[in-house]
Amino acid sequence: MSYDIVIIGGGPAGLTSGLYSTRSGLKSMLVEQGTFGGQILNTRLIENYPGFPEGISGAELGEFMYRQAIKYNLETRLADIVQLDKEENYKVSTSEGNIQTKAVIIATGSNYRKLNIPGEKRLSGYGVSYCATCDGFFFRDRIVAVVGGGDTAITDAMELSQHASRVYVIHRRDQLRAGKVLQQQAFNRPKLEFIWDTIVDEVIGENKVEELALSNVKTGQKSKLKIDGVFVAVGLIPNSQAFLNILELDKDGYIITDENMATSAPGIFAAGDIRRHSPRQIASAVGDGVAAAMSAFRYIQQQNN
Repeated sequence: MSYDIVIIGGGPAGLTSGLYSTRSGLKSMLVEQGTFGGQILNTRLIENYPGFPEGISGAELGEFMYRQAIKYNLETRLADIVQLDKEENYKVSTSEGNIQTKAVIIATGSNYRKLNIPGEKRLSGYGVSYCATCDGFFFRDRIVAVVGGGDTAITDAMELSQHASRVYVIHRRDQLRAGKVLQQQAFNRPKLEFIWDTIVDEVIGENKVEELALSNVKTGQKSKLKIDGVFVAVGLIPNSQAFLNILELDKDGYIITDENMATSAPGIFAAGDIRRHSPRQIASAVGDGVAAAMSAFRYIQQQNN
């Protein structure tokens, strides 16, 4: 079956693109490989999305976005994306069959790189977090740790120092990978304490994070650190593998776009966390979704003319 537009990814950016595309009169299909709503479904309380002064759970917000998108006849399909090819217009190859389309919006996002240690998954949302901007406020006057030594980890640590009483930065090396200016700013923050040459072996706690089990990579010495929360900042993995053959990506695998969300291939647009320089916030993903849908609409009009 052929569509005007296929949206790949069912998080805030993709659902917003679907909403705007269908309301523009485009025959639209949204393909999602997991659950409609995306990563926000894992967030217990969102307090920085406009319009909800008391906050809203990620599951509830995701459900609202999904219901609003399909209200205007957005078609949806649960399937894995195999590949995207130029074929007359475009062919989206999925695990549930192929889809022909005039334009594509890619909103597949990125996944937080995990430590893959005991307790991490079980206590995610109960003291284990991957977003200091999202969850830092919950740790006011508490003791937290940040795992990582790059720009994101150090930026997170400094942001958390505005809320927490103490912030431990745990890094597997004896020096940071963050930029020198950022390092100096961090070293000047009295609330920050650095634990060098150390990895986290386990996140410990019954119903919430209570301790970290640590190992020194040089001496092998084991220790435990009492904390109230741990923020993992060891990188992101963009979900762009299916588009390597057709789009220009940056060195980290993110899709390069212009201000209209247009990619290097005509008729293909990208929105949300998958694109380079995304702020990786729900509000910005929604804005990207609007821009991508409007750009796709203009592209299809030009093609029809």
